[in-house]
Amino acid sequence: MGNIVVPQLGESVVEARVVKWHKRQGDRVEAGEPLVELETEKVDLEVRADEAGVISSIAKDEGEDVKVGDVLAVVGVGDGAGAPAARANDGAEPASKPPAPAAAVPP
Repeated sequence: MGNIVVPQLGESVVEARVVKWHKRQGDRVEAGEPLVELETEKVDLEVRADEAGVISSIAKDEGEDVKVGDVLAVVGVGDGAGAPAARANDGAEPASKPPAPAAAVPP
């Protein structure tokens, strides 16, 4: 998993505002794909994904102020396939397991 953080914004600029998210939690992203637009008093910029994966959480909403180094989102590596099934099972025995044989009852 990788954190998407607010990058260096320029000389003497340490704060920005989240203007627009291009992706939502659960969306698949590719490396280099724009994720979010930030606005400063001097410049507007897009923050791009460092790696391909799935956005597992978004930490800052549109309209929120952020500082250099703040985590904007977390991207989980992979395509997300299979993860829900693994969570749903939670380590329990598979549903397809045959039932245990009935105990013999003495006559």
